[in-house]
Amino acid sequence: MVRASLSLISLIIIFPISLVLLLFFLVRPRPTQIPIKNRHVFITGGSSGIGLALAHQAASQGAQVSILARSLTKLEEAKQSIKLATGIDVDIYSADVREFEAVKSAIDEAGPIDILICNQGVFVAHELENSPLQELKFMIDINLMGTFHLIKAALPNMKSRVGRGPGSISLMSSQAGQVGIYGYTAYSASKFGLRGMAEALLQEVIGYDIHVSLIFPPDTDTPGLLEENKSKPEITSIIAASSGSMKANEVAKIALSGIRSGRFFIPCNLEGFALCLATAGMSPQRSVLMALIEVIGAGIMRIASLCFQWSWYVIIEKWHARKR
Repeated sequence: MVRASLSLISLIIIFPISLVLLLFFLVRPRPTQIPIKNRHVFITGGSSGIGLALAHQAASQGAQVSILARSLTKLEEAKQSIKLATGIDVDIYSADVREFEAVKSAIDEAGPIDILICNQGVFVAHELENSPLQELKFMIDINLMGTFHLIKAALPNMKSRVGRGPGSISLMSSQAGQVGIYGYTAYSASKFGLRGMAEALLQEVIGYDIHVSLIFPPDTDTPGLLEENKSKPEITSIIAASSGSMKANEVAKIALSGIRSGRFFIPCNLEGFALCLATAGMSPQRSVLMALIEVIGAGIMRIASLCFQWSWYVIIEKWHARKR
C-alpha cells in the first residue's frame, strides 16, 4: 500500500516535469525580442483606425515610421496628428494595395523595412447570396491579395538587412479569422487565408531572422466599424456582440507588445485568447508556458467552443422562427 502510494506520488511529480521538458525541446521557433526603437516600421492602412493608433504608438517608442493608405488627404491629416502628439515626422505613401507596382514603388522609396505591419482591410457584412461578386472580390483583393503584394514587395530588402537585428512581418487578421460568423463569408475567407499565409511564410523567412505575427482584434471602435454596422445583418450583430469591442489605441498597444515578443498569435482580449487556445492546431508556438496551456486545455476548449456554437445556432434558429 505504501509502495503504491509512493509510486503514485512519483508519477504525479515526474509526469508534469517530463511534459514541460518535452515541450521545451519541441517548441519552435525559439523565443525572441524584436526592438521597436530606431527601427523602420512600415504600416499600411495607417491613416485611420488601428493603423493610425499603431503609428502613434511606434513613433512614441522611437521608431522611424512610414504609413501607407489610398487617400493622400487622410495621410496628411494623420501625419499632422502624429507630429502634434509625438513630435515625430512620419513618411507617408499613397497607394492602392491591389496594385502591385504602386505598392512596390512606395516600398522601394521608403527603403529597407524592419517591421512590416499589413493592417489594411475592408469589411462588408452580408449573407453570401446577397453579396455582389464585385463586393466579394473587393474584400479578397484588399485583405488577402493586398497582403501578398506588400510582403512580396518588401521581402527582398528585408532579407538583405545586415546587422539590424530581427525583423517582423505582422498581419492584421480578426476574430473572424479564427471562427466563421454569419454574414462574414467573404471577410472570414480573406482573414482565414492570412493564417495559412502566415504559417507557411514563417517557415520561409525564419532563416533570415524575420518573424511573423497574426493579430486578432475584435470589433474595434473605428470610423470603418460605424460604416460596417449600417449594413450588418441582425444575426451578425447579435453574434459579434458576444465578444464586445475595443478602442483602436488598446488594440495597437497589445499588438506592438506582441510584435516585440515575436508571438505568432496575438489575441487582443479574453475571447481572442480563448479562440487562440481553441484553434491552436498546427500553429507554431514560442512559449513553453503557452504550449503547456494549449496541451492541457485542448479538451476543455473544445467543449467551450461547442457551447459557443450551440448558442450561435440557437440564435439563428430563433431568428428564422421569428421570420416565419
